[in-house]
Amino acid sequence: MSDFLSADAASNSGSSPSTNNDPQTADISAMAGESKNPEPRELGEAPLRLVETAFLASTASLIWLVNYYFPLGPLLRVFFPIPIALVYLRWGNRAAWMTAFVSGLLLSVLMGPTRSILYVIPFGIMGVALGGLWRRKASWSLSISVGALIGTVGFFFRFWLLSALVGQDLWVYVTAQVTEIVEWVFVKLGWLSVPSVSTIGAIAAGMILVNNIVYLFVVHLVALLLLDRLGNPIPRPPRWVQVLIDYEE
Repeated sequence: MSDFLSADAASNSGSSPSTNNDPQTADISAMAGESKNPEPRELGEAPLRLVETAFLASTASLIWLVNYYFPLGPLLRVFFPIPIALVYLRWGNRAAWMTAFVSGLLLSVLMGPTRSILYVIPFGIMGVALGGLWRRKASWSLSISVGALIGTVGFFFRFWLLSALVGQDLWVYVTAQVTEIVEWVFVKLGWLSVPSVSTIGAIAAGMILVNNIVYLFVVHLVALLLLDRLGNPIPRPPRWVQVLIDYEE
């Protein structure tokens, strides 16, 4: 009788659900453990993203503020879009737009809304555009062209805004200066013709575009040397640029 009870107990224990479902139970436990800690990396990155966005927004605002009250020529201008572009390279599109927006808010508090808008348009938008192109490994010719176009539109927006605030058309002063330069060139070349107003306007717009192309080229050089050292490299320059600046990867 005792042998029969022992055999029955052994058979019951062998057919118990807990013994037969050990692998399934382990899988369910593993899935439950994963659900408790879904993305520890993202949880750790959220504060870092917030801190870096705030820090680089304040950096961009500070560069604009210092350059406005203590202008150092083109030395600080080349850094205007770089902090926002760096945010895009590190954290993506949404963080870059937030950086541009926060920079505008800071400058609006420190300097007033007018000067704040003059930073966001074009340099805030330019920083987002450059960061997006650099992150997608676009060529220098494309990123310089897009940046120069944004800079040219921003230049005309600045003249429109300042003309509206002053109550005078400031573009007249630009065309007057360009007219003097063109007439001087025509005299040196021995041309007796007088350029028309539309020709003067087209030459002025072309000079503004060329100036922005040169500016964006310098911005790319500074970003190449700076962001490489920060661990967020931009696309490699053309071969002739690497030879010109003796750059070694």
